[in-house]
Amino acid sequence: MLTALHQKKGLQLVLGLTAGLFFGFFLQKGGVTQYDVILGQLLLKDFTVVKIMLSAVITGMLGVHLMRSLKLIRLHPKPGSWATAVWGGIFFGIGFAVLGYCPGTIAGAVGNGFLDAAVGGLAGIVAGAGLFASIYGKIQKPVLSRGDFGEKTLSDLFHVNAWAVVLPAALILVLILVLLEKAGL
Repeated sequence: MLTALHQKKGLQLVLGLTAGLFFGFFLQKGGVTQYDVILGQLLLKDFTVVKIMLSAVITGMLGVHLMRSLKLIRLHPKPGSWATAVWGGIFFGIGFAVLGYCPGTIAGAVGNGFLDAAVGGLAGIVAGAGLFASIYGKIQKPVLSRGDFGEKTLSDLFHVNAWAVVLPAALILVLILVLLEKAGL
């Protein structure tokens, strides 16, 4: 099944688009495409965004590893480094703070017809991606490769089965969700 899917690029695109539409629909239904909700999160007054994203992480993490265990998919971790994580976080944070959207919520807000997301968000994504692509060759070795840790996952790092990381992580995230709810956040 996995090999057959790899040979059908069109089907992969349709599956990806379908998953993206569902994700955007749920972001919109959860209210996180609303600027006021995102602003409330940034001000630590409304934790709707955190709760929805933690729910998505838990669902995705368990789903991906279940499919991996059933040999329906293979994981291909990309090489990483501390520098890419730090610089990516800085630029993501700047864009999030300035516009009030992340890439997922920009797509959902565009679907809602919000002009700020369509003009500022999409323009920012395209401009940022273009700028990054144009300078990548110059910054890849001297800047982005610092603290390189390769293609390791947490289970590789700890030398354990992936489920030994996934299940405790999912339980911790569920506990965080419960605590946020009990705190009324």
